[in-house]
Amino acid sequence: MSALNRSSENESASAQKESDVAVALDYGLGYVGDGDGDGDGNAVRARDLTAGESPYAKLQRLAGRFGVEQRGIERVPSDERTDSGIVQIGTLWFSANMVVSSFAIGALALPVFSLGFVDSALTIIFINLLGIMPVCFFSTFGPRFGLRQMVLSRFWFGFTGVKLIAIFNILACLGWSAVNVIVGAQFFHAVNGNVPGWAGILVIAIATLIICTFGYRIVHSYERWSWVPIFIIFVIVLGTFAHSGEFNNLLPLETGPSEAGGVLSFAASVFGFATGWTSYAADYTVYQPVNRSRTAIFFCTFTGLFVALCFTELLGAAVATAMASNAAYLAAYEDAHIGGLMAQVLSPLGRFGDFCVVLLGLSIIGNNCPNVYSVSLSLQVLSEKTQRVPRFIWTLIGTGIYIAVSIPGYDHFENALESFMLVIGYWLAIYEGVSLTEHFVFRRGSLGPASYRPEDYCEPSRLPPGFAAISAFCVGVAGAVLGMSQAWFTGPIGKLCGAVPHGGDVGFELAFSFTAVSYLGLRALEKAYFGR
Repeated sequence: MSALNRSSENESASAQKESDVAVALDYGLGYVGDGDGDGDGNAVRARDLTAGESPYAKLQRLAGRFGVEQRGIERVPSDERTDSGIVQIGTLWFSANMVVSSFAIGALALPVFSLGFVDSALTIIFINLLGIMPVCFFSTFGPRFGLRQMVLSRFWFGFTGVKLIAIFNILACLGWSAVNVIVGAQFFHAVNGNVPGWAGILVIAIATLIICTFGYRIVHSYERWSWVPIFIIFVIVLGTFAHSGEFNNLLPLETGPSEAGGVLSFAASVFGFATGWTSYAADYTVYQPVNRSRTAIFFCTFTGLFVALCFTELLGAAVATAMASNAAYLAAYEDAHIGGLMAQVLSPLGRFGDFCVVLLGLSIIGNNCPNVYSVSLSLQVLSEKTQRVPRFIWTLIGTGIYIAVSIPGYDHFENALESFMLVIGYWLAIYEGVSLTEHFVFRRGSLGPASYRPEDYCEPSRLPPGFAAISAFCVGVAGAVLGMSQAWFTGPIGKLCGAVPHGGDVGFELAFSFTAVSYLGLRALEKAYFGR
């Protein structure tokens, strides 16, 4: 790599002014800068992304003509963090969760976990409250540092160690995108049985690709309004279902250990869905002004997440109670899953009801936008070579991958895919165990320069070595295995938390606690030995 001195007019004085001179690094595919001596060390200005005659620079200039976001994981300079609207933080998370996927989480309470509405409702409210806290917290880091979430994670996992985290995040982004488009396609099929699954998958995936290709601002613009028609339809669902008289405020179908196991396992599903946004959090606040109130960002994020998740999941749990006494609802669920259940609710509305079901299927676009946008950033974190590939190219590649998984998955291994996604979801508890412990214990809960030097994000020698984080990650995996309760495997501790044979799922709790406790000791040793 070569270096170019931007203040070459006075070469004889360059040594004296070296600390105040911005440097542009030639990555072979364009030029990026490492700061202007103004506290934006190693930040990259927008103009640097298109400088030069490399293939990278030419692609970026071509993309810029169409308004495509050119920035990837490079740090955003403070004077380019000009996203003035704070409300759109809340509307993004509100739209991303005002979708049929979160409705489906609530609807699992009765058929999968044998829970009545009261148990379900209490679990939904309190577990969502817990699950979204890390998302709200890490969202406040974006404006302060100008860094994406996976890049921020280098301060906790190290420059090399974070690559393992990025791989899990890529699997999560692509896997949940595949599961979500399958759910959306089922809604189309519920309206018209002649619509093949692959057609619905392509419609949703291509629409999502178009939005995410243009990047941050278009994603925010779409999510700012996409919730409106979906919210109206959910209100129609609520009114139609209430009018039907099919709501059954039943008590749990099981009691004692069976009920406890059902609550714990349902709580794991709710928590995993809510906290799943943690690994993307700062991606959607990175252009907010550096002096933006952290409290305002926290509560905007909290409001968008909590209201949408509780509303849709409580509605799903309420609608699912009809399956206990109405054979038509149960048959619709068994035939077309959540799409069939929703179509049954709206069947009294005739063709208008079908129209509503189709729009609900399209709500998956809003749910998948954060997945597809953020997967491109995680792919860039993997290596210097992957960073040289423009973000929008990775968006296209990621979309192709999850389409290739979801089309055969629609007919052949949807349940296996969903089980796999639930299992890798435990990694989020491990991620939070490391990152929160590092921040609050070893960095004293501060974002000041004594705790974080954001310009070090691309300097491996100034970041934690990562041995403690990866070792604690492995310990956390052991905790997850001991506490998990899945259809194909129940850990020894999980078996003790409910009725035989499935017990109850405490994988998230054990994964977090095993990780946090082991990291405390391992990180103390690492800091003492390496001094960083």
